Amino acid sequence: MSSQVRLRLLPSARCLFDQPVQVKVEGLRSRQVVTMRARSTDETGVVFGSSATYRADGSGEIDLLRDPSLSGSYVGVEPMGLLWSMKADALHKKFQKPCALNPHVVKFSVHEEDREDRMLAEVTNERLLIGNGVSRLPVKGKNFQGVLFTPPGEGPFPAVLDLCTFASEKRASLLANKGFVVLTVPVYSDHPDNVKQMHLDHFKEACGLFTTTTKYELCEVGSKGVRIASQSKGGEIALSLTAFVPGVEATVWINGCSAVLLVPLYYKNQQIFPPLLFDTSKLIHTESGASIMKYGFENPVAEKNKDSLVPIEQAKGRFLFVASEDDLCLDSKVYMDQMVERLKHHGKENFETVRYPGAGHLLEAPYGPYCTSSFHRVLPYVVLWGGEARAHAAAEVHLWSKIQEFFKTHLSCDAAQTKPKL
Repeated sequence: MSSQVRLRLLPSARCLFDQPVQVKVEGLRSRQVVTMRARSTDETGVVFGSSATYRADGSGEIDLLRDPSLSGSYVGVEPMGLLWSMKADALHKKFQKPCALNPHVVKFSVHEEDREDRMLAEVTNERLLIGNGVSRLPVKGKNFQGVLFTPPGEGPFPAVLDLCTFASEKRASLLANKGFVVLTVPVYSDHPDNVKQMHLDHFKEACGLFTTTTKYELCEVGSKGVRIASQSKGGEIALSLTAFVPGVEATVWINGCSAVLLVPLYYKNQQIFPPLLFDTSKLIHTESGASIMKYGFENPVAEKNKDSLVPIEQAKGRFLFVASEDDLCLDSKVYMDQMVERLKHHGKENFETVRYPGAGHLLEAPYGPYCTSSFHRVLPYVVLWGGEARAHAAAEVHLWSKIQEFFKTHLSCDAAQTKPKL
């Protein structure tokens, strides 16, 4: 490495996962062309990386807030492009970070142009999922298991139930950094092949953690309420909770379905929804080896399928419906439009919608590696998730702020908000 070249991350090389950093290089030759790289290894050992070519200014400096990438994983001015454009060194891999305890570690480096072996400088970025003072507590109920994240301080804190298709702590821990107490619960706690039916009561029990356990009481009796964040398969569970369980004040639905999919849903020992099943003959196979599955489910508003639809008009709380227009996993934009039409038909105005052109199915907290395809896990196929990397990354930044704004707008009590800290 060159002792004169310096690679800096501002304001600090240690930050929260959802915080942007300013990447700067100093000490280069005037107008020198270099290659910037980022590398990270996920919790399964898969290596992800990105690279971009930059030209220094007359003072020998590069600032990713200002300067465009000339070629590489992306082009143009993209201050966080080295992060979201990272790709796996193997096909069809999604960056795995299910546990919030360990930071997302990224190594940034600057090299002589097209010479990976000639490194000029490097720096390590620690991107934490849990801020200072946030507690993490595994929780096991009678019929559910999850992880509870609680902000520092005495509260009271607004409560959020985070419904993920499979166990993931990222969104929950990052929301706790913003002043929410969050219980994350996976929809599938067993292998999907072993799940023949689901019970809404189990998720209702999870909601009850906030209202029946003294340790987690949030507000005075009579003004308790829970917000729900959901995505994909979690969306239909969230809709059902909002429709059938009192006390759900605000629900975020991201790229899910308006009906129950794959397995029947029960409540109070009775089946309330038969499922829409998946027709494998409607998979569209591509040369990449991944398939498009969005057309595999029948139209939920067709007469023969209406029993699978969740009666969201029964809900007392507010909805934020979010749909990616290039979702190749579920036809989420169509499902959202159908739900809006249903609510309007019943004279309801308790919803808002957001559409993201160019975004794919996997909308997550911002600045993680964008995933084009991976193994589905519920259905045994490698699938395309859709989206274009730049548009998808921009959608994640916007949505992350939108979710926080939506939840803070719909509070039933004067919940204390804490400033995120490292």
